Amino acid sequence: MGRSSSTVKETQALFQSLRSAYAATPNNLKIIDLYVGFAVLTAVIQVVYMAVVGSFPFNSFLSGVLSCIGTAVLAVCLRIQVNKDNKEFKDVAPERAFADFILCNLVLHLVIMNFLG
Repeated sequence: MGRSSSTVKETQALFQSLRSAYAATPNNLKIIDLYVGFAVLTAVIQVVYMAVVGSFPFNSFLSGVLSCIGTAVLAVCLRIQVNKDNKEFKDVAPERAFADFILCNLVLHLVIMNFLG
């Protein structure tokens, strides 16, 4: 029983440290995190819907899920570029990173619309 109790305490300490570290995250990064979570949640809802109802227009299902996942990946790239603590992209202005995000989303969704037919 002692091992289980210490594991629970370690898990609680881990979540507490993650929560306190995330509290110091700037608001613009938190907004991007919410957007990523929304995109992933939308993809999960589409997969569950496909499992329950069926996937008759399969290319529509693929287009929807790939659009959500692609948008989430692009948003993660935006978050990496906008993060001030990331020294690798210190020369990239946040406006430039956002413009890249918009342009890549436009290309992604044009490809998705082309895939739909």
